[in-house]
Amino acid sequence: MARQTRQVALDAPRGRGGMLARSPQPSRDRFGRFSEAFARGMGTSGFLIGMTIFVLLWLSWNIWMPPALQFDPAETNFTLLTLILSLQASYAAPLILLAQNRQDDRDRVQIEQDRQRAERNLADTEYLAREVVALRMAVTDFSDEVVTRDVLRAELRVLLEKLDARAEGGPAR
Repeated sequence: MARQTRQVALDAPRGRGGMLARSPQPSRDRFGRFSEAFARGMGTSGFLIGMTIFVLLWLSWNIWMPPALQFDPAETNFTLLTLILSLQASYAAPLILLAQNRQDDRDRVQIEQDRQRAERNLADTEYLAREVVALRMAVTDFSDEVVTRDVLRAELRVLLEKLDARAEGGPAR
């Protein structure tokens, strides 16, 4: 069976095509969202309380339990606990910095958008102010013209009456 060639529609956007269009690497944005969630979680009072309880339980177990049940004895200065906390800190610091950098990028974009919006608002305000001034000038000119026309008409009527009075032979006013 012959393969059908699809007609390419130039007036429509191209869609994503199946597996070939997908990126084989994990999304950077997904990792960034993970780092933000991680940083957000570490910055809560719940995390601090949980970590405090974990450390207190660890220390209590390894101080008061019989030496056979202690897995990180006090004689070794809680080496395993120190390593675990160091490992947690070594992963937390870069993830928190990544989350801060992403927030800085978002703030930078937001500031730029705010600046552009303020410029548009200023331009719109200046345009509207010029339009209001132009309308005021047009209304003033229009009202001056109306008054001038009325005065002119009144003067023409007076002159017409004088001419009519002369034409009739009567006294001119």
